[in-house]
Amino acid sequence: MNTSTEVTTEQNNIKTADVVVRGSVREFLQDVVSGKHHLRADEPATAGGSDAAPGPYDYLLIALGVCTSMTVGLYARRKQWPLENITVSLWHSRIHAKDCEECETKEGMLDRIDTEIELTGSLTPEQHAKLTEIAAKCPVHRTLKSEISIRLRT
Repeated sequence: MNTSTEVTTEQNNIKTADVVVRGSVREFLQDVVSGKHHLRADEPATAGGSDAAPGPYDYLLIALGVCTSMTVGLYARRKQWPLENITVSLWHSRIHAKDCEECETKEGMLDRIDTEIELTGSLTPEQHAKLTEIAAKCPVHRTLKSEISIRLRT
């Protein structure tokens, strides 16, 4: 028989979770299940963790970087452009809102994600520019830039 986290219950109209995270109260190290994939998450030693796995913000950057690379690659394949490799590098930081010229918020602190994309292959300048434009249209990028509703249930 399936456990309650593995089955949809018609009574509660709750679907099976996409991701399940389990951890101990004694440490930061977490076990993560996403479908058939098993991952771990932790905090760096500087934050009190054991640095045994990527941290939460690392996974956020991973999601954005992977989606960006996949989206650019898919577009180039569909267009049959000579793109050979994609490298996406990402950095997360907290900045003062007043230091962000393009931001609407001007008080407090903001999260900033800097992304650098390197495209190799015999691309024309126009193809390179278009792929750079497409990079900012990946679904995770759009999700992070949109209003997000996160509901917490017990």
